Amino acid sequence: MKLQNSAIASCLHSAAAALAVLFLVCWTEQVVSKPVHLSPPLKDSKMHKDVLEVSHEAQRKELEEDTSIRLMPRVNHTQNHMEICCLHANILNFYLNNILHKYSSEHPNMDRLKTNLHRVSEDLQTQGCNLTHYHDHRHTVEFRRKLERMEDQRGINKAVGETYILFTYLHDYCMEPKAATDAIDVSKN
Repeated sequence: MKLQNSAIASCLHSAAAALAVLFLVCWTEQVVSKPVHLSPPLKDSKMHKDVLEVSHEAQRKELEEDTSIRLMPRVNHTQNHMEICCLHANILNFYLNNILHKYSSEHPNMDRLKTNLHRVSEDLQTQGCNLTHYHDHRHTVEFRRKLERMEDQRGINKAVGETYILFTYLHDYCMEPKAATDAIDVSKN
């Protein structure tokens, strides 16, 4: 009888251990599937609003013939997300250095938007985006080439009008899995 009790206890311990491992695996999958942005301004609702409003303001200044042109290359969704993120971080850096300071805007939050976009650029570089690595990427080159074909202010207005597209790509692709320290949030759901 003692042998049977010992065998049963051993089986129960093994089953409990297996259940604990299974629970840990499922819990880890939930934690990993919840993304966190590599830069806090990317999840800021005020920044989303500012980007959208400034983009719309610039689009209202576009000429009719420019509405069918798209400067921002479409992404290949099967490409590695960090590559897409860093590519668009490079384009963001181009915006900061060559476009946004040339755009005249009456928008009351333009300075806040520029500050937040600078923060995003710095955060992404800190997170490992090597901007010079993507300088000659075909999408970056295509973007600059299309922009150069347009007259100065026309191109600037068009590029600022597409800031929302750029921001959306940064928002959607510049993420990493949440850290295990955020597991408490998952367990509450």
